[in-house]
Amino acid sequence: MFTRRLPRAVLWDLDGTLVDSEPYWMKSEIELAKRHGADWTEEDGKSLVGMALKDSTRLMGERFGVELDSDAVINELTDSVTAQLRHEIPWRPGAQELLRELRRRGVKTALVTMSLRRMALQVVEAIPFEAFDVVVAGDDVIHGKPHAEPYLKAAQLLGVDPRDCVAFEDSISGILSAEAAGTKAVGIPNVVRIPANPDRILWETLEGKRLKDLKQLFR
Repeated sequence: MFTRRLPRAVLWDLDGTLVDSEPYWMKSEIELAKRHGADWTEEDGKSLVGMALKDSTRLMGERFGVELDSDAVINELTDSVTAQLRHEIPWRPGAQELLRELRRRGVKTALVTMSLRRMALQVVEAIPFEAFDVVVAGDDVIHGKPHAEPYLKAAQLLGVDPRDCVAFEDSISGILSAEAAGTKAVGIPNVVRIPANPDRILWETLEGKRLKDLKQLFR
């Protein structure tokens, strides 16, 4: 009898998937724009969701009409977001519950984010159990999302085939990265729409999702 198998690993995006931090980024971007005398809206911020920070900074500089120091801006924005996270970490519905079940069942997990490692670890350390085997952050890769490298690196570090992994993403750039790596990529739209196509898996939420739902992806 055919038995649905467990994923070898589950790979998680951070911003917008594990935590609802995209509004923190947008607020920080608006404040940065004001300091440069430029206009920046939440809609502008949505266009950057899921993108590598260096690419985001380049696009912001083009929009502001100034040459930005990429590393300085990335650190400035990260400082702003981490300060907001120290005040409150807004967890996405169902995320911690599913993570806890995965850990209890011995399924490997990785956090795969374009945020800096120091911000990723701030969130990881706030989880009241050991949630991740591996963290791959934006400063750990050469090519950011939508390139496949972040998810390929996470699978390599875990010692698993990406085709045996589930990846959760809330952005277009993110899901393209996870799909390019060959994972069972699951889009969970949050502040931006993820276009549907016949081969794409989209869920409305992680709330109520359990390991049995992930096993069904490998039918």
